[in-house]
Amino acid sequence: MKTNMNQLLGAHTSTTGGVSKSVDLAEKLGFTAMQIFTKNNNRWFQKSLEEKEIDAYKSKLKKSKIAFVVSHDSYLINLCAKDKTILKKSRSAFLDELERCEQLGIPYLNFHPGTHLGAGEKDGIKLIAESINLAHDKTKNYRVSSMLEATAGQGTSIGYRFDQLQEIIELVERKERMSVCIDTAHIFAAGYDIKNPKEYKKVIKDFDEIIGLNRLKCFHMNDSKKELGSRVDRHEHIGKGFIGLDGFANIMNDRRLKNVPKILETPKGKEQLEDLDNLAVLRRLIKS
Repeated sequence: MKTNMNQLLGAHTSTTGGVSKSVDLAEKLGFTAMQIFTKNNNRWFQKSLEEKEIDAYKSKLKKSKIAFVVSHDSYLINLCAKDKTILKKSRSAFLDELERCEQLGIPYLNFHPGTHLGAGEKDGIKLIAESINLAHDKTKNYRVSSMLEATAGQGTSIGYRFDQLQEIIELVERKERMSVCIDTAHIFAAGYDIKNPKEYKKVIKDFDEIIGLNRLKCFHMNDSKKELGSRVDRHEHIGKGFIGLDGFANIMNDRRLKNVPKILETPKGKEQLEDLDNLAVLRRLIKS
């Protein structure tokens, strides 16, 4: 008998019409996990969440089969920006994202660590940790975990090596509030071969030794339009890119990762029907 229903699977879900609408859509599509934006992802700031919308979201979620929710922060945020004005705006926006998650009871805020834009990786890492520490100091009683996402290393982005993610965590004072998300397309583009079974085992072993599987709380399941080590971030449908079905079979059948929620960020239309196809592919990869 297959155990695929025990795995938490879903996709990034639209919040058009309000955050509570995401629960309706995720339920309709049969998700047990989802990722959402709690605000417009291409704006610095937005009006506060209304109490009625917060209540509607919580009420719907409680009645749903969705067991895991993560929020992705705005793409504008750069926690190691060289420009002091952008850094200040980024830190304020990041704090706002944490506050929104806390209001909604979302346990994880996923974010790309940052882009150093020529300042250098070491300085960038220090600045990211400083930004996180400032946010955590202002949210001392919050339960929200700051979830670092592994990146592809495109441009001057930080977080394309497991060591870099761990260096950030080491500099964060409240380490209990830190978690990590592996994006399959990102780490593949960064040079981690998750397609080859032998190399895949080494990748997961390295992650465990450097960061610890206890911190791995989410997977972004995306195939890659670009080849291994390309350092280019381009998502593709499951099995249609350079990772291929073999790479995803490695993850879906790894008992250590069975309880880690797996969320699609693959291309989709308004009704997200493509997500159903991609999830069906992932489920078929699970061996009995």
